[in-house]
Amino acid sequence: MVSGQLRFGVKTGSKDKDQPPSLSPPPQSEAPSSTSRLWSPAAPENSPTRSPESSSGGQGGDPSDEEWRSQRKHVFVLSEAGKPIYSRYGSVEALSATMGVMTALVSFVQSAGDTIRAIYAEDHKLVFLQQGPLLLVAMSRTSQSAAQLRGELLAVHAQIVSTLTRASVARIFAHKQNYDLRRLLAGSERTLDRLLDSVEQDPGALLLGAVRCVPLARPLRDALGALLRRCTAPGLALSVLAVGGRLITAAQERNVLAECRLDPADLQLLLDWVGAPAFAAGEAWAPVCLPRFNPDGFFYAYVARLDAMPVCLLLLGTQREAFHAMAACRRLVEDGMHALGAMRVLGEAAGFSNASSASAPAYSVQAVGAPGLRHFLYKPLDIPDHHRQLPQFTSPELEAPYSREEERQRLSDLYHRLHARLHNTSRPLRLIYHVAEKETLLAWVTSKFELYTCLSPLVTKAGAILVVTKLLRWVKKEEDRLFIRYPPKYSTPPAPSTDQAAHNGLFTGL
Repeated sequence: MVSGQLRFGVKTGSKDKDQPPSLSPPPQSEAPSSTSRLWSPAAPENSPTRSPESSSGGQGGDPSDEEWRSQRKHVFVLSEAGKPIYSRYGSVEALSATMGVMTALVSFVQSAGDTIRAIYAEDHKLVFLQQGPLLLVAMSRTSQSAAQLRGELLAVHAQIVSTLTRASVARIFAHKQNYDLRRLLAGSERTLDRLLDSVEQDPGALLLGAVRCVPLARPLRDALGALLRRCTAPGLALSVLAVGGRLITAAQERNVLAECRLDPADLQLLLDWVGAPAFAAGEAWAPVCLPRFNPDGFFYAYVARLDAMPVCLLLLGTQREAFHAMAACRRLVEDGMHALGAMRVLGEAAGFSNASSASAPAYSVQAVGAPGLRHFLYKPLDIPDHHRQLPQFTSPELEAPYSREEERQRLSDLYHRLHARLHNTSRPLRLIYHVAEKETLLAWVTSKFELYTCLSPLVTKAGAILVVTKLLRWVKKEEDRLFIRYPPKYSTPPAPSTDQAAHNGLFTGL
């Protein structure tokens, strides 16, 4: 038994099955090669990689440093041998002893035939996740549950594997257990930093397991979907239009994705990827893994910013030499969007007016017309063809009193707490009415939707019911604008190769 307040959450045997994605290299003026040097979209334009010796997270210090200790949450990634790979705050070199203790804890429990899942100490949680040769640890004093922290660690692992593929990581450490993986991940630290920051301030995607769409009139969204269907190239499997990390529309190839649903975690990873600063202009060509689809294989991704605006086109295909065919698709899409007047409309819908803004603010909560409503997260569960549809959610822009980072974190904590209670494995709830110090919250899950609302602290229980009723009516009226109800599908020209891996839309050679 461990002394003091420390208690172990140890679970025998079972490991999480969830596995992640994979990305890599940039374009060149000629059709690029997939064997070009490793590339990270997180790296600055003139410095694509960072030295393995540079610190992660941009924070100096170690566990004795007051600034380091003041952080609400830490995330560590290390190898089974205890080799540091990533730390959200602080230098991994300064934290090597701390990571060594983590490795020793895991090894000690494993020697008894058990798997360490979590450690609880007063208001702190330590959550452990073993994924092959990698160990991920979250140390948190937020209100996130162990399951939510584990989901966050899975997303971090997905980002890592998206650069290298799961098979490559396993092969590297099978060959050399103490290999320094930072050599291959140099430049990716800021991508991981952005991922973890988004959980703190905009948790909807990871919390609900869904993607957010740009609000858009259905006729225009349908026209853009039809435009993507016209963009066919050999081996093309998926076409996506996005802005500011949010989905405009997507078209799936019928045959390649006929027997599976595009997982929201895969699509969200792609949306985060194309939203990186390195894609602020130009075009890129890189292999990318969709981990839930196949963590050991990859597609080839063509990414281009359209018309010097934050609207981004992503084309996923199976042909390594299809760069020029994909570039031709980009020109067709760009011309078609101008003919439709889509650039202007998207500019207004996404809340930007020029290329200097890479973000895509959502609509204002005032659009609902429900006094007392401050913010909400809404995920429909009764969408058409549910088992083949892409899970989506909608939420308004965070406005006052949630303009400051601390207030956004506090609201995120409240949402996480409500979500954990609704989805508690031993005693799940269907409806929660919670009066907090500065706001009132109502969370509700039914067979048709999952809803989290933040209301004024002056709203009564009866008033909250009226607000939620008005919100649900508004969402129903606006659902064709807020969500992609019927994603377009198409058939591409047959690929010249008869290789079975290409036919299945994947290569497994990484």
